[in-house]
Amino acid sequence: MNKKVTLSFAVALLTITMLACQFSGLVPTNAIAPTPTTSAALPPAPVVSLTDEQDRLVAIYQTVNPGVVTILAGNSLGSGWVYSADGYIVTNAHVVGSEKKVEVDFPTGTKVYGDVIGADQNSDLAVIKVSVSANELHPLTLGDSDTLKVGHMVAAIGDPELLVGTMTTGIVSALGRSQPSDVQTSSGGYYATGDIIQTDALLNHGNSGGPLLNLDGQVVGVSWAIQVDTQSGTSSGIGYAISVNTVKRVIPQLIQKGKFDYPYLGMSTQDNLPLDVIDVLGLKSTIGAYVADVVPNGPADKAGLRAGTVATSLPQFKSGGDLIIAVDGKPLLVFDDLMRYLILNKSPGDEITLTVMRGDQKVDLKLTLGTRPG
Repeated sequence: MNKKVTLSFAVALLTITMLACQFSGLVPTNAIAPTPTTSAALPPAPVVSLTDEQDRLVAIYQTVNPGVVTILAGNSLGSGWVYSADGYIVTNAHVVGSEKKVEVDFPTGTKVYGDVIGADQNSDLAVIKVSVSANELHPLTLGDSDTLKVGHMVAAIGDPELLVGTMTTGIVSALGRSQPSDVQTSSGGYYATGDIIQTDALLNHGNSGGPLLNLDGQVVGVSWAIQVDTQSGTSSGIGYAISVNTVKRVIPQLIQKGKFDYPYLGMSTQDNLPLDVIDVLGLKSTIGAYVADVVPNGPADKAGLRAGTVATSLPQFKSGGDLIIAVDGKPLLVFDDLMRYLILNKSPGDEITLTVMRGDQKVDLKLTLGTRPG
């Protein structure tokens, strides 16, 4: 069983060496190769020498590292980076915790206290304001996480296991993930944070809040969490980063008013269901987000969305609910697609159109987004 753990580092703890998991299933060298099948031709691989790639990574580090800082907040240590030339620093909310003032250490050796201007528990982003000389501030360039593709190379810079200024590399493993935030709903669950980048770039405790970079040295994400096996305590090699397009939405609002208002649907869903569950629920599509619960008098309830209410042979599933298959005409495979669309494009008070399958019928429902409580 795996769980997500955030990447701030408890200063009082000893450094622990993490072992990579080993996987079986390697093909023996004397195995007979299968007959290849016809597939779409890949574009020819660009000719890039090892020296070229090495020089590019060196240039990225030399350009970016002056803008990466260490954050000390109580007994917690994490990373951060310079957002703007007027002294704003971005990090994770779980790095600063409940502190109002934290220590910010620059690569030059300069150490100052900074004021926590705002922290958003839903996205786990926070912004700090420092007053230092201009030559200490090296703002990083923001990229566009919408241009990322699975397979793109990325690099992370931060302070894993107290090792300040460490750079690791990997690829984008998946895009548009959602994960539970630290904000609890009234029903006892947790609100989701969306548009999460999955990467195999090596992240460890202390990387939290540091930049994830593309090969142009632009910030495309903020290092956030790793997947850890609950029994062994070892990393699964799966890391997560908050997309820079989420940063572009949240941080200006934190600077301006100390908080970010999230759009609110007032419902919970189930998706990526196996075929036996789909059959029991009587769903007519294998894709989409099944409405499992609707908050009374919330936006979804007012829009007329229906949750499952009829008991089935599977106690945890009730039939009769709507299956959301599109938002504003954009098809949805899973709930993650809906969350990503809302967080990056919509605000409380905006109206959206949800297309649902209700039995055999396709129905369009107008929904006015509320403000997420908490």
